Amino acid sequence: MASQKKSITFSDIAQYTGLSKATISRYFNQPSYLTQESIDMISKALKELNYQENKLARVFAKGNSEIIGIIVPNFFYQFYSHFLNHVLNTYEQYGFKFITFLGNNDCEAERKCLNELLAYQIIGLIDLSHNLSSEYLSRLDIPVVTVEREDRFISSVNTNNYSGAKMAVNLLHRNNCDIYFHVNSPVSPAIPAYGRIQGFTDTCSAHNLPNELILRPFTDNYEESYACLQDIYHTIRKKYPGKRKGFFFCNDTYAHIFLNILVKHGEQIPDEYQIIGFDNSPDSSQSIIPITTISQDIPAIAQSAIDLIAKQINRNIADDQPVNEALQHIIIQPSLIERETTS
Repeated sequence: MASQKKSITFSDIAQYTGLSKATISRYFNQPSYLTQESIDMISKALKELNYQENKLARVFAKGNSEIIGIIVPNFFYQFYSHFLNHVLNTYEQYGFKFITFLGNNDCEAERKCLNELLAYQIIGLIDLSHNLSSEYLSRLDIPVVTVEREDRFISSVNTNNYSGAKMAVNLLHRNNCDIYFHVNSPVSPAIPAYGRIQGFTDTCSAHNLPNELILRPFTDNYEESYACLQDIYHTIRKKYPGKRKGFFFCNDTYAHIFLNILVKHGEQIPDEYQIIGFDNSPDSSQSIIPITTISQDIPAIAQSAIDLIAKQINRNIADDQPVNEALQHIIIQPSLIERETTS
């Protein structure tokens, strides 16, 4: 038996089995070229030699890390952790490994994150943050896929945000709300999530519904978000006493915080206040009063992002053709999940 401290080489395995080093190499890189007898012999030898594969050595030898980089803006919104959970579960399907960095809403920090990822020789990038433009990302020598971000120059996977907003307003309308609100941050029309704003305003206009679009510079901080939403609550309460108010939030996190504020002040839910979130993150289903939400199909979004980047990685690229030239934009349809904050 070889010592566990000794690094086992291909030469050691070849000597132990009586096979050539080329055959040992094929076992790791092209096993389909070997007979089952050789595969079984090598597998048995690896166990007996206590062999531990050196992935870094393979990276240097092949120039292929099998690593996909992921940049997310934060983990304040549960959508991102839920998305990552589904992405990581694709390992058995594609064998990709993942390194994740936080952008933290800082353009310079995100550039540093990207440079760090490139130093690891990543073979592709999934970007959920929004500090670096798609034009900048398109100049990288690796495939890039964005999720719910500006995507003019690179491939993407997005939810049909407009359709989701329309579902929300129509439900509040069926429930006979007197006044309609959409709470969001100021969003550029180039960002797919702007569809939540446009869908809200268009649907309200189509039905002649009295409405307010409330845009505030929300941060990724709970206390600051709570204070902002509490201010919205006090303003609306004074302005529309006795009115049945329908709220559509841009995400479940804000919907959940606002619900807590309503409960704290003894408001009637859903009689006087109706709430709809967006995402179908755990915030909505695990709330003390389960929240109605527009469900992004997060498993489908994650799978589509991995499928799309795998297709780009495996695609034979013609000479002088930019890596991200063959663009594809996948749109995933949302669904309405009715819970106890609407009736």
